[in-house]
Order: sequence, then C-alpha cells, then structure tokens
Amino acid sequence: MPTVYNVSQTRSKENTMKSSTQDQTEGMFHKVKGTVKEVAGELSDNPKLEAEGTAEKIAGKVQEKIGQVKKVVGK
Repeated sequence: MPTVYNVSQTRSKENTMKSSTQDQTEGMFHKVKGTVKEVAGELSDNPKLEAEGTAEKIAGKVQEKIGQVKKVVGK
C-alpha cells in the first residue's frame, strides 16, 4: 500500500527557520572548519584548499551574524 503524506506536515517542515542559536553554532563550526582548511592549504601549498577554507570561513562569519541578528530581532 503506498504511503500517504499530509501536505501541511511536509510544508511546515520545509518552511521552518533555524533558531538563532543554531545559526550561531553552525556559523562558528564553519569558521573553525574554514580556518583549518585554510591553514592546511597554506602548509601543503595547495591554493585551492586555501581558497575553500577562506570561503567557508567567510560563510561561517555571515551565518553567525545572521544568528545574532535573529536573536536581536526575536526570531
């Protein structure tokens, strides 16, 4: 027998936003991960890995700031 999904349940899961704390935590994780990649790229003389690290570190900073803004706004 096929599985029947309730459309309202699936839509509510898709539209849920991350909490401010979760954004800040994930942002911090990406900053650290980016820093590790960046240093590994420098040590191994791999500019591609270094660039990936820099990009991930910047994305982490942005995500962390989004979490801080959400906290101030109250979302």
